[in-house]
Amino acid sequence: MDSIVKLTISMPANLAKLRFPKALNDRLHFLLDEQGRKGKLSTAEKKEAEALAEMASMLSILKLGAQVKTAR
Repeated sequence: MDSIVKLTISMPANLAKLRFPKALNDRLHFLLDEQGRKGKLSTAEKKEAEALAEMASMLSILKLGAQVKTAR
């Protein structure tokens, strides 16, 4: 039996000002550079890079949503 749950969450007004922390951004870029130099990453490094990239993408989507809502 399929069911649909709809959640409405109010977004903080200052969400559009959020930034991916510099230390995490630096780490992601280090891992990507390392992959470019070596041609591959260890399993742990690959998981870390994927998680950081996913976090950065999610933050970008949230910020875009906040900017669109503010522009309306």
